[in-house]
Amino acid sequence: MVDKEPVTAAVLVIGDEILSGRTKDSNSGYIAEFLTQRGIDLNEIRVVSDDTADIIDAVKALSGRYTYVFTTGGIGPTHDDITADAVAAAFDVGIDHNDEAIAIMKANRPDMELNEARLRMARIPFGASLIKNAVGAPPGFKLENVHVMAGVPSVMKAMLEEVGPTLKGGIVIQSRTLPFMGGEGVIASGLGEIQDGYPLISIGSYPALKDGKFMTNIVLRGRDEALLEEATGAVNALIEELLRK
Repeated sequence: MVDKEPVTAAVLVIGDEILSGRTKDSNSGYIAEFLTQRGIDLNEIRVVSDDTADIIDAVKALSGRYTYVFTTGGIGPTHDDITADAVAAAFDVGIDHNDEAIAIMKANRPDMELNEARLRMARIPFGASLIKNAVGAPPGFKLENVHVMAGVPSVMKAMLEEVGPTLKGGIVIQSRTLPFMGGEGVIASGLGEIQDGYPLISIGSYPALKDGKFMTNIVLRGRDEALLEEATGAVNALIEELLRK
């Protein structure tokens, strides 16, 4: 289903290992691309530590502001995996071992002993639905508009594929890229005037080096194809004018 109104999202990355730099966050970029392809605007990425109060505050703030929230990390078997409890607290619901989650874990790994640590991964907030995945790991869950997923990239991707068909998509943003063989300072003024004339089109400039020379990629993005083409024509005319000088 495609919604004509903007569909928005936020990513909440949870984990001290991300903030320390020991683990590099690749999940956010993957989720951003996944959502963009479905016409969902990712408007915020927030990173918090393994602190219950911080997670609760972030979940409350983001879930109230955006259509969807996607969390990654903190649902493993160790003492610092506190995401499930924090999300339950954010929505003021209880949490306990979930029979369906336990059954999934048993079916995926019949040889694995479900000790106390592993059973932590089957603790699901009351009222949540499970997010299954295709790699045989324990499930994530969805509570209200918050999708709680694993931090391990391969598991997160499997969970996101499960979530995808349930998401309400928006009109997909289209983009056009025009190269300008000059610096941003040369084209900035003209771009600003064009942007003022096309408020529904996002116009960005991104400097780069090509063959040892400075150049600028002008990227235009928008949902209205006719307006996008019109604005692209205006930028192209500006580039040609500047190159003639």
